[in-house]
Amino acid sequence: MKKITLLLAFLFYGVCVLSQNTDNIKMDSLFMWLETHSKNPADSTQLGINSHNAIILSKKLKNQNALAKSYLHLAHYHKEYAKLDSALVNTLKAKDIYEVLGNDIELANSHLALKEIYSIQTEYGKATEETYKALEIFEKIDHQKGIAICFSHLCDLLYYENRYTTGIEFCNKAIEIQKKLGETRDLALSYRYKANSQLFSGDDLKHALNSINNSIELYNNLGETGIPLMASINWRGNIYKYLGDFEAAIANYQYNFDQSNEMGLQRYLIPSVANIGHVYLMQGKYEEALPYNLEAIDIIIKTGRIRSLWENYMHVSSIYENMGDYKNALEYNKLYATAYTELKDRAIQSLEGELQAKYETGQKNATIYFQNEKISQQRKTQTLYVILMGLLAIILFGVFYNYKKRQRRNKELVALNNQLDLKNKQNELLLKEIHHRVKNNLELVKSLISLQSAQMEDSPTKEAMMASQNRVQSMGIIHQKLYQGENLGSIEMKDYFLNLGEGILDTFNAEEKVKIECAMDNLELDVDTAVPIGLIVNELLTNALKYAFPEDKNGTIQISLLKSSPDTLTLKVADNGVGKENGLAPKGTGFGSQLIQLLTQQLNGTMLEKVEKGTTVEFQFKIKAAA
Repeated sequence: MKKITLLLAFLFYGVCVLSQNTDNIKMDSLFMWLETHSKNPADSTQLGINSHNAIILSKKLKNQNALAKSYLHLAHYHKEYAKLDSALVNTLKAKDIYEVLGNDIELANSHLALKEIYSIQTEYGKATEETYKALEIFEKIDHQKGIAICFSHLCDLLYYENRYTTGIEFCNKAIEIQKKLGETRDLALSYRYKANSQLFSGDDLKHALNSINNSIELYNNLGETGIPLMASINWRGNIYKYLGDFEAAIANYQYNFDQSNEMGLQRYLIPSVANIGHVYLMQGKYEEALPYNLEAIDIIIKTGRIRSLWENYMHVSSIYENMGDYKNALEYNKLYATAYTELKDRAIQSLEGELQAKYETGQKNATIYFQNEKISQQRKTQTLYVILMGLLAIILFGVFYNYKKRQRRNKELVALNNQLDLKNKQNELLLKEIHHRVKNNLELVKSLISLQSAQMEDSPTKEAMMASQNRVQSMGIIHQKLYQGENLGSIEMKDYFLNLGEGILDTFNAEEKVKIECAMDNLELDVDTAVPIGLIVNELLTNALKYAFPEDKNGTIQISLLKSSPDTLTLKVADNGVGKENGLAPKGTGFGSQLIQLLTQQLNGTMLEKVEKGTTVEFQFKIKAAA
């Protein structure tokens, strides 16, 4: 009998070891796929799916290094093809794991990944702070490759502060180290960043052309055909443009335009169309230039890549001015002034960081420079006002009394509009801050509930506390989406449901056995509608995870929300679990069911529940979706 018991134990141990080895092989295979396909736009959808699969498998294996790596792959997917706020969240998760593990090199690389995201969002102060955090780590462990990369990124950030000479000095330091180490790809990037600053530093433009050609040659030797090479070719077009070789400039821009269309990269069409428009502007071909720069503005606004928005506003204003359309020239000059001021304010803020103060001086000179830039653009605005008023005076010369009357009214309207614009911006900032604080307070409440439930032994009470924790989380996600999104008045529900589902699965540790699908198109709702619908979905997901899949039964929960008519929303939550047996409701306090009924009444809705091959709950709400 003992021999049989020992034999069975040995076989069980062997099965466990074999299963773990199989999972490790799957993990290695996933990472190999992610590494080789992460830069291919055609694989973008699968990139997101495989990144999620890697996260689930990492949690199953309890492999924190693999989990952090998986978060970074998911962040890369969101940065390149989805939402920047999701990229930021996943990168922060990876950074926190590396910080706990004490993995200095990967922690520093996480700071540099954050720099990339903040730069795209034109948050240059935050980007600079993250770069210096990475540099501090690399210097502490004397990691020369990492130190050189940080120098290169600082060169890039100083370009956006118009501190070209200092930026070139950082790039030269990076290039010197990278040549010694033989880091060809890093060296190609440093040459490009150096060429960026050389173009506007007052140096001979042939030096800038030599640097960018070095970058392109290195990328060609590496077999690079994607965005890194395209970025260098775009900058070579800029150098040719300022050398006056317009034909060569447009040839470089057109190459990038064709490559971007072929790869399906809409966001990378921005520099191509914007620069082609600028070349025509420099040649005085205003009617040919206008559609290119307007298209660039449209793509920038759609993709949220606002880094060069101010420059395109400026070009369009100049085009209209030269065409004699002073009304549109003035309108776009106002947009340019606002965008440029916001950009420079961020640059000034970056000079005030404690970490940068440790490494650099000269902040006062840069601040004065940006203030002078503001004064310069204000004078240009005043000049356009004078031109417009002169034309109005000529047109209305014969009706002097009416002109005076209208002039007085126009001045009052301009003052009122300026006050309203200022008030709107202040209100927007205040509202974002309120949502941010509400989200933080809800996170605190959730943590307090979690701490309290951890000390309880009574299972029903503990479940009730967990349910309360999930309800708080569902509202916290809404406030997070509000302050991170572009529209403060509405929530994109599909993205919200996915984030809510991930949080609840994590709470019940059910990522491996239950899959949540969100079969719906993008739909925005106002916050007063989104909050009760979010709480309803939270209750239904919680009930499904508690009762629909007993004894580790696997299954799927489907969520859909659609606008079935102009004033009707249809919400459906369905699972393929065991359903309600013999018509008996699950055991519980009944509070969740009461809450669903109250919220349904609040939204003027009706609820229908079906039990057939699982449970389906459908709601009809008589409301209007947000614009």
